[in-house]
Amino acid sequence: GLTGAGGSIFAVPLLMAGLGYSITQAATVSLLAVAISAGVGTAMAWKRSYVRYRAASLMAAVGALFAPLGIGVADRMSQTNLTLIFALVLAVVAVRMFHTATVSRDDATVVRSAVAGEGQSSIGRVGRVHARTGRLIWTRPVAIIVSLIGAVTGFFSGLLGVGGGFIIVPAIRATLPLSMHSAVATSLMAIALTSSLTFVGGILQGRPAPLATALPFVAGAVLGMILGRRVAPLISGPALQQGFAITAGIIAVVMALKSWSAL
Repeated sequence: GLTGAGGSIFAVPLLMAGLGYSITQAATVSLLAVAISAGVGTAMAWKRSYVRYRAASLMAAVGALFAPLGIGVADRMSQTNLTLIFALVLAVVAVRMFHTATVSRDDATVVRSAVAGEGQSSIGRVGRVHARTGRLIWTRPVAIIVSLIGAVTGFFSGLLGVGGGFIIVPAIRATLPLSMHSAVATSLMAIALTSSLTFVGGILQGRPAPLATALPFVAGAVLGMILGRRVAPLISGPALQQGFAITAGIIAVVMALKSWSAL
């Protein structure tokens, strides 16, 4: 709720540390919680944010095709190696977020679930936006870029149980002419859809769903999202992002050390 992303990045290691879950067990619970909380966030942001629902839907549809591949890879890997990969991804997210908050302070202010309004569109990337509405003008290159983002997001959702906001937002900003406002709002919808489809895919591929843990965890995630949205406008954007990045970095180091000692 504070950042507009990052729920699954924290959910997985917290479930592992707090309940002793393996990373695949934690991933299943995390996906359900993130799907519902991101869905709530999308509904709350719909009227005042610029959710590009066509792009989000295409990302999720392609992601659903690649999520089973990620699940299959995860089920064939050792838990130790999978945890090391998660720690590496978390470290990359932490470094990137800290860097963005330092050099792009305007973007850091927008990356929160309380985003409202449109903001300024990027220029010089693939595709164009409508001058009046700010909507994407769909062309084959735009469809390919959106599909590629969805494929990568779906694979990592299946592999690590993450919603993929840390992939979607920077990928949109690097390739499509959308504002940071649109990128964040669109990512919430894409995360909700991708996480939901990946969760269902995991169940169909034989992963257990510990509902006794998942349901109260989901309830807490939704309450946290609502509370975070209320608190977010009171906190400086760059400071919020830097604090998030430092926390994520510490968690990444702890996970990596534990996994390395297990090896």
